[in-house]
Amino acid sequence: MRSGTGQIPAVSYVIGVDSSTTATKAVVWDREGRAVSEGRQEFELAIPHPGWHEQDAQDWWRSTATALREAANGVKASEIEAIGLTHQRETFACLGEDEAPLRPAILWLDARAVREVEEHGNEEVHRISGKPPDTTPAFYKLLWLRENEPEVLERTARMVDVHGFLVKQLTGQWRTAYACADPLGLIDMSTFDWSEELLGKVGLQRSQLCGLGAPGDVMGELLPEVAEELGIPAGIPVVGGAGDGQSAGLGANITEPGRAYLNLGTAVVSGTYSEAYAWGREFRTLCGPLPKTYTLETLLQGGTYTVSWFVDKLAGTEASRLGLELSDEDVLEAAAARLEPGADGLLAVPYWNQAQTPHWDDYARGVLLGFRGHHGKAHIFRAILEGVAFEQRLLTDGLATARDQPIDLYLAVGGGSRSSLWCQIIADITGRTVTACQEAETTSLGAGMHAAAAVGWFDSLGDAAQGMSSEGATYEPDERRAKRYAKLLEVYREIYPRVSELFPRLNAAVEEG
Repeated sequence: MRSGTGQIPAVSYVIGVDSSTTATKAVVWDREGRAVSEGRQEFELAIPHPGWHEQDAQDWWRSTATALREAANGVKASEIEAIGLTHQRETFACLGEDEAPLRPAILWLDARAVREVEEHGNEEVHRISGKPPDTTPAFYKLLWLRENEPEVLERTARMVDVHGFLVKQLTGQWRTAYACADPLGLIDMSTFDWSEELLGKVGLQRSQLCGLGAPGDVMGELLPEVAEELGIPAGIPVVGGAGDGQSAGLGANITEPGRAYLNLGTAVVSGTYSEAYAWGREFRTLCGPLPKTYTLETLLQGGTYTVSWFVDKLAGTEASRLGLELSDEDVLEAAAARLEPGADGLLAVPYWNQAQTPHWDDYARGVLLGFRGHHGKAHIFRAILEGVAFEQRLLTDGLATARDQPIDLYLAVGGGSRSSLWCQIIADITGRTVTACQEAETTSLGAGMHAAAAVGWFDSLGDAAQGMSSEGATYEPDERRAKRYAKLLEVYREIYPRVSELFPRLNAAVEEG
C-alpha cells in the first residue's frame, strides 16, 4: 500500500486539524493512524437571537494556531511533513477589502433563513447543489443577508468557508477544496465547480470566492512567519480536505458501498459512498473525500446536542461534587441501562433543531410522548437515545431504498460512539451491526489521511484510509430487544406525520406573541 518512491524518514508525522463548531483540535498522526500528540482550543458560539448562531471568524484562526502549537510541541518539529484540514461545514464569513470580517460568521446551525427557504427553495436549486431546501446551506443565509443586511454583501470582497479562511492564514492563498466548499450550497455537483446560476441568485461573483482544488490537493506551503509562530517547519504542504462529515467518513474507511459512517456528535450524520451523482429528499449529496466521488448523507441536527441539552437544562446530577469520577452522562447512562427497551412507554422525537432528512421541516420541534407519573430522568435520557436511533433507522432505510443499495454496517464515530449503551440501542433498533472506530478523533484522522497521501506515504487516498483506520468494539442486534423495538417503531413512525401540521401554527402563535 505504501509508496515505494522517494526516501521517507524513519520517523515522520502529519497533523490533522479539525476546526469544529466550538473548538479546534490538532492531532499529530503517525503512519499507522495512531494519535501521537494533540492540541485543543475552544472558542465561543453566540446566539444573539433565538435560532441564530454566530461566531467571530478570527477565533477560527486563533484557536487553530493554539491547537497547532500545542500539538507540534509533543513531537520533534522537523519530523512533521504536512498539515491537513477539515472543518465545520456550511459556516461562512464575509470579509472586507482588508480581509477582516464585516460581521460575525453565520454557522451551519443558524436557522434564520426560514422565509428564504420557502421562497427560493425549489427542485432546480436542489438538482444543482444536491442540497434539499433547508436552512443549513449558506445559500439561503446569503439570500437573507441580501434582503436584511445588503450593505454587508455590497462590501464583501471575499466570502469564505472555514477551510478557505484557514488556508489563507497558513499559506497566504485564497484556496479551498470543492469537498469543503460544496456544503455552502453554491457548487454545481455535476461539475465540482462554482455554479454561475446559484452565485447569480445570491449576488456574488466568482472573484469573491476561493479558488477550488480537489480533496487531497496541496493548497499551498506554510508561510515562514506562520511557521515560526507555530513551531512547525516552514514550507511544508498544507493539504485540502473535506468537510467534517466527509472527513470522518474517510477516517472510518468508508470508501465503498454497503457501509456508512455514523457520526454521533452534536448532530447525527450518516453517510455512504457513491461514484455516481444522485439527489433526492431522502438524503443530501456532498462531494466525497475521494476526488470526483460523492457522499450521500442523512442528517439529524439534534444528536449529542439533545443529550447535552437534557443534562445541562434539566438533569445535571453534579456527580463530581459527590467525589465520583463520573460525568452526569455516565450516571444517567448507568441508570438508563437498567430500564427495559422503550423507557416504559416514553418516546422522544429528537427534532430539537428542526427536522432534516427526509422532511426538511424548519418548523418541526421536539416531542416527548407518553409521560406517566413514574417516569424520571433515566427514562427521558433513555428515550432520547432511543429516539435518535429510531430516527436513524428511518433515515437509513429511506436512503437504502432510494438508491437500491443495502447498508449493513455502521462505523460509529464521534463522542456518542464511546457509549456502549447507545451503540447497542442503535444496533437493536436499526437491525444493523455497529462498530465503533478505534480512534476517537476520526474527523481529524481523515484530514491526516489527506496529508499522508499528499506526501507519498501511500499510493492513493483509498490506501491511506485502509492503512490508517482501525476498528474497535462491535455491537450486533439482539433478537429479543429488536422484536420489542420493532413494535415501538410502528408507533414512532406515526408521531411526526400526525403532529407536523401543528408546528407552523405553534410557530406563528409564538411569533405573534
